[in-house]
Amino acid sequence: MRSRLAQRLQALKREAYALAIAARDPRLPWTARIVIALTLAHTFSPIDLIPDFIPVLGQLDDLVITPLGIALALRLTPPEILVEARARAEAEIARGKPVSRVGAALVILIWVALAIALLLAAIQTAARI
Repeated sequence: MRSRLAQRLQALKREAYALAIAARDPRLPWTARIVIALTLAHTFSPIDLIPDFIPVLGQLDDLVITPLGIALALRLTPPEILVEARARAEAEIARGKPVSRVGAALVILIWVALAIALLLAAIQTAARI
């Protein structure tokens, strides 16, 4: 059971990486690109929509949204783009674990921008009171 779960998680990770590669393909429809971006941002973001310390819901959030997002993105991505992206993903994974410092910096930048926007909104609301 445990090895089957590990295999499924590894396959999910490979598909997520293949989708990250596919997202850069200019032939990809914009709808698929948006679904991929949102799914990968949620998957790799250090901040959850529902925090993990909330019993059951925190973990359920990760266990449901990520696989559903990946499944939807796979359906929206044309097969020829998926074949090429999966081949590239396998080759890059075989060479070593892929690391994207630019991606990490982008996620951090987005969360900082959101935090600043929320802070400014809170300040404006407090000033009206």
